Amino acid sequence: MIKSDFNDYKLSSELLKSISMLNFESPTRVQEKVIPAVLEQKDIIVKSQTGSGKTAAFAIPICELADWDENKPQALVIVPTRELAIQVREDIFNIGRFKRIKVSAIYGKSPFYIQEKELKQKTHVVVGTPGRIIDHIERGTFDIAKIKYLIIDEADEMLNMGFIEQIEAIISSLPEERVTMLLSATMPRDIELLCSKYMKEPLHVEIEEQNTATDRISQEIYTVDQRDKIKLLRDITIVENPDSCIIFCNTQQKVNEVYNELAKLNYTCKKIHGGMEQRDRLRVMNDFKLGYFRYLVATDVAARGIDIDNISLVINYDIPQDAESYVHRIGRTGRASKEGRAITFVTQSESKLLKDIHRYIGKEIPLRERPEKQAVNNSKQEFAEKINTAPEIKEAKGAQLGKEIMKLHINAGKKTKMRPVDIVGTLCNIKGMTKADIGIINIADVSTFVEILNNKGELVYNELQKTPIKGRLRIVSKDIFQ
Repeated sequence: MIKSDFNDYKLSSELLKSISMLNFESPTRVQEKVIPAVLEQKDIIVKSQTGSGKTAAFAIPICELADWDENKPQALVIVPTRELAIQVREDIFNIGRFKRIKVSAIYGKSPFYIQEKELKQKTHVVVGTPGRIIDHIERGTFDIAKIKYLIIDEADEMLNMGFIEQIEAIISSLPEERVTMLLSATMPRDIELLCSKYMKEPLHVEIEEQNTATDRISQEIYTVDQRDKIKLLRDITIVENPDSCIIFCNTQQKVNEVYNELAKLNYTCKKIHGGMEQRDRLRVMNDFKLGYFRYLVATDVAARGIDIDNISLVINYDIPQDAESYVHRIGRTGRASKEGRAITFVTQSESKLLKDIHRYIGKEIPLRERPEKQAVNNSKQEFAEKINTAPEIKEAKGAQLGKEIMKLHINAGKKTKMRPVDIVGTLCNIKGMTKADIGIINIADVSTFVEILNNKGELVYNELQKTPIKGRLRIVSKDIFQ
């Protein structure tokens, strides 16, 4: 039976609280099918487009089913990219926040030893990319003995990236008694073979969008010479004057060129591509989500699986090399059934690529005349006003969850033999505190971080100024970077 309210599922009060605070009003079509199936411990294959609520579809039941008292990981989520690993980790963490679900993300180009230390602590869910997951398993730093739930997300993208052999190696090393979920926007033959080989009588769920992304998004084509692209980009952005815009290029060099040109014109913009350090890419993406700047110049690293609300315009400065990438790029706008807008520049030599896109999406994209000089001039004042007005900063996803949570820093860690039981014991001796008020505890070498839930942060902070932890008074401060 289809349930149209999260309260209809047998979910804990902690989960329902976070779902409500994340403004999930009612289950999406994919969530209606997937949540009850996973709660009943059934294998499931999901074919559904990006932006349909797939992450919450598996995150909600996984957080519900996770045994908090078990210290070893119980669920593994495999994703194709580092960006997606970080995003999925954040989404699961937010959903499981009040159930105190600990989620770790493991991926390449991030220090192995930091991930190793995190995995040694209580961890309920691990999200990772195939190569780094295998590294941890082979080195014995990721204990997979208690894995009960396996989720393979964006399976078709992992096939395209050549990860299928690695995924099979991971699956072969996991306990056979488990629930397996596979999610994919398309279902190529190799993915079907993978399912038949490793899944037990899976339930098939296919969500055909009533109003597909390509139907929701207003799409236009402009023909242009390569040397004239920057001039056309400037004219179109002046006339369109978007609140937020992603400009896609095919190469890192082109991203740098376009970014430098826009920076000269005083656009509030940043760039992102695979040649940047991971921390810099994360910072740029997070600032763009929050609205600190309006224009992001990017390669396809930003095209797939990155969830940013209310991007009003996507511009393909370079037409993508394959039709599927086109759909993923323009899918950054028109999220969650909202209207979107996408513009693509096409040079004379790229007509074959355009035909491939038309064939793939099943319709022709209308060709437009470039903006008249008068229209550009008439729009310049309004454009200048917006450029010179500070953007409105958005609230981070999950910000509401943090309003009744305080994260405290304690200046003692593993080197002083600090253990979670020492923290819990001290906190539970504070009048008015119970175990249910203690969130996630992270113990590093010389520091410990602990979340205090239910608006009891100030009480605990004040009490710990005069209360010994493990026989000594410690310096306890509020973590301003939480």
